[in-house]
Amino acid sequence: MSDVIKSTTKSIEDANESYITQTVDVDPAETQEWLESLEYIMSTKGEDRAKYLLSVLEARARVEGVDLPIKSNTAYINTIAKHEQPAYPGNREIERRIKSFVRWNAMAMVVRANKATAAPGLGGVGGHISTFASSATLYEVAQNHIFRGRGESGFDGDMVYFQGHGSPGMYSRAYMEGRLNEQHLLNFRRELQDHPGLSSYPHPWLMPDFWEYPTVSMGLGPIMSIYQARFNEYLHDRGIKDTSNQRVWAFLGDGECDEPESLGAITLAGREKLDNLKFVINCNLQRLDGPVR
Repeated sequence: MSDVIKSTTKSIEDANESYITQTVDVDPAETQEWLESLEYIMSTKGEDRAKYLLSVLEARARVEGVDLPIKSNTAYINTIAKHEQPAYPGNREIERRIKSFVRWNAMAMVVRANKATAAPGLGGVGGHISTFASSATLYEVAQNHIFRGRGESGFDGDMVYFQGHGSPGMYSRAYMEGRLNEQHLLNFRRELQDHPGLSSYPHPWLMPDFWEYPTVSMGLGPIMSIYQARFNEYLHDRGIKDTSNQRVWAFLGDGECDEPESLGAITLAGREKLDNLKFVINCNLQRLDGPVR
């Protein structure tokens, strides 16, 4: 069996696992013929033709009364085919070392601040380590290769809603870039000290020269990014500002994706077809109110 057929079979099994495991293949030879036909279409006429034929078959089956399973959950597979994946644009070895330094400084900052402020019988100022630790690669790749700066005008470029609990990583990177000093890190979560410190989360009122958008409590980042993307489209459609090259990025945890704010606003993004909005979801199975659903 070719790699294409293996990949296709695996995708079908993942997407319809509960159905396939309960169904016996009464005619394996016929199944093989269908898979080979699909491989032939993909290799000779392309992916678009294969998508069209599959959609026509599904539509006809529903018309004929076939009760097809609804795929409300997608399989954990890469949506970019291996042969379509471009070469990495940077130096992975150097970037991995930089990422390790950033992640170490973030952890050290939180641990040190807690030791310095711990009271007898009580904890310190708290903070979040695992959120950034599990999403460090996402942020580093984006900051090195993807985010677009504002330029000389200050009004162009991307808008980024950083996940609130990942703030230690942003502080750590800013320290390595020379935008924060060691005293800032010593006063993590103690921004009202004589020497200014760092706010717990992204907060433009407490740190107006550092943060642009607030993203905590959970759910605030998703809903604000959706409405920001919609407003950018409004500005463009009305000829007020050319936002065609501006993207809105929202970095989220999987726990935020079932918050009422996220669920309530995501339908607006779909209805308005906001293709200027990018959700980057860190699936680390963590949630404040219980297990991730």
